[in-house]
Amino acid sequence: MSRSFDELVAEAEAVSVDGWDFSWLDGRATEQRPSWGYQRAMGARVARASAVLDLETGGGEVLAGSTPTLAPLTVATESWPPNLAKATRLLHPLGAAVVATDDTSPLPFADQAFDLVVSRHPVTTRWSEIARVLRHGGCYFSQQVGPASVFEIVEFFLGPQSERVRNIRHPDAARREAEAAGLIVADLRSESLRTEFFDIGAVVYFLRKVVWMVPGFTVDQYRDRLRELHELIQTEGPFVAHTARFLIEARKPPIGTVGTN
Repeated sequence: MSRSFDELVAEAEAVSVDGWDFSWLDGRATEQRPSWGYQRAMGARVARASAVLDLETGGGEVLAGSTPTLAPLTVATESWPPNLAKATRLLHPLGAAVVATDDTSPLPFADQAFDLVVSRHPVTTRWSEIARVLRHGGCYFSQQVGPASVFEIVEFFLGPQSERVRNIRHPDAARREAEAAGLIVADLRSESLRTEFFDIGAVVYFLRKVVWMVPGFTVDQYRDRLRELHELIQTEGPFVAHTARFLIEARKPPIGTVGTN
């Protein structure tokens, strides 16, 4: 017997959305994974590094699961207090320091402090600060959300978006910004991945957790539209969207390279 709209929505409203763990969606939504396997590739780099910085670590889950042994010096940053507390609980026992930061102030680290900077799905990428804290020969390795990601959901609630909005977070822009900061882009690739939502609870949970998809989302504000989507899923099956992801690896030139100090 299928569960009612009100039951599904109430359940999704009540569950915690702290951290960056999406396991609550198991069996309720699926997302195709990028072919490059970011966490595994990140772990291989962390294992070889001596000083690692994980920017916007969320709840610390990606860093903690990337390798059995973290680098001798490992630091993670986070700005959202619930995530900060969760990351501290998870990463401190592994030997990593967790530092509270915001999205506008300079990173609280010395120049050339890290040989590896990583970040999975950063909200913002501050290329000049990344270049500053990287050692010469060091690497920035990041999986990012690409343009118009899951916009089938966004446009269901907000209507058609402009081409300007649809092209925000384009990998070509990331390349230009990295190079402008003095980094050399060693790898840049992107994929469009199938995502399916099997019930309206999954949609509510997703929009509560990924707050920039539909800014200011609340169930009360969008209840009528949510009910329409619930009925659509009931009659036509899973709601299909497409996630955009890109991988970027950018290196700071070694000392002695033309253009470096």
